[in-house]
Amino acid sequence: MIATQIRTEKVQQSRVDSVDWNNLPFGKIFSDHMFLSDYKDGEWTNDRIVPFGHFTIHPASMVLHYGQAIFEGMKASKLNDGTPVLLSPIEHAKRINASARRMMMAEFPEERFVEAVSQLVALDKDWIPPAEGSALYLRPYMYATDEFIGVRPSETYTFCIFTAPVGPYYAKPVRLLVEQHYVRAVPGGTGEAKAAGNYAASLRPAFEAQQKGFDQVVWMGGPNMTQIQEVGTMNIFFVIDGEVITPATDGAILKGITRKNFITILRDQGYKVTERVIEIDEIVEAYDAGKLQEMFGAGTAAVVSHVAELQYQDKLMTLPAVEDRKVGPMLKKYIDGLRSGAVEDKFGWLVKL
Repeated sequence: MIATQIRTEKVQQSRVDSVDWNNLPFGKIFSDHMFLSDYKDGEWTNDRIVPFGHFTIHPASMVLHYGQAIFEGMKASKLNDGTPVLLSPIEHAKRINASARRMMMAEFPEERFVEAVSQLVALDKDWIPPAEGSALYLRPYMYATDEFIGVRPSETYTFCIFTAPVGPYYAKPVRLLVEQHYVRAVPGGTGEAKAAGNYAASLRPAFEAQQKGFDQVVWMGGPNMTQIQEVGTMNIFFVIDGEVITPATDGAILKGITRKNFITILRDQGYKVTERVIEIDEIVEAYDAGKLQEMFGAGTAAVVSHVAELQYQDKLMTLPAVEDRKVGPMLKKYIDGLRSGAVEDKFGWLVKL
């Protein structure tokens, strides 16, 4: 029933043959089609897949003035036998609706979300890169479209999904600065929503850290700005004396789907994983005692982003070489193997198309 509701208009000529699969800069190459749906009069209508292209937008569209915009980031890949697969699509459907509730936007039905993603990827499956670790990046998002300049929730929205082939993300280990001036989010704010404005607010702190020779910042919270929240745009994990710890989601921290998958994998493999408040002084103490074994970010794009160095005030902490680490590399290999079919899908996360 759902499948018949999506009208499809195919491109006359695919651009896929023009792609250099050995040179896929992240977020700059886009595939042939996109999904669109319109919200008006209290319901989502006109689900359609159309050729990828530009929007026409009214100068008074409320998204441009009051920032009602949310998004997701997810990936499609191919198993070794060529079958296209999605990883945990229902979790992304649930999270975009959690973001919608916080930003006072219309929720998009979860089953229709998964169906839209599935049909779009099936249509553009030839855009999934062949190299291991590569993927078709999916960007579902929603924005307000009322033509009105008054502060209230919009009554109309556009929901869109487009896709972009991306190569393996082999980022070098990063240097981080503990940020104690700027704030990413506080409990009760919008930090738990994947809202566009959160990312705009992160640009100045990241730029200033880069001017000092660092790659990104560690976001802090709590009454005295001593509680660790996230790293850049990723959730954060530490390995201290064999135990894996990560900040508990308290309303200020994004409930990352990669984070959730990591916790499940680690516990299944017998690791002790603890979600709780983490004070920066605890990390310094573990480092001084020789017990800080790993620190890494967790997110859709890189999967794992290893931390090489952490600067806190006048103290520079240098982490062990990546080749001497166990947890982060294992998690990256596990997720990549799951997407290729080399690792058994024992948790039922994959959806085959």
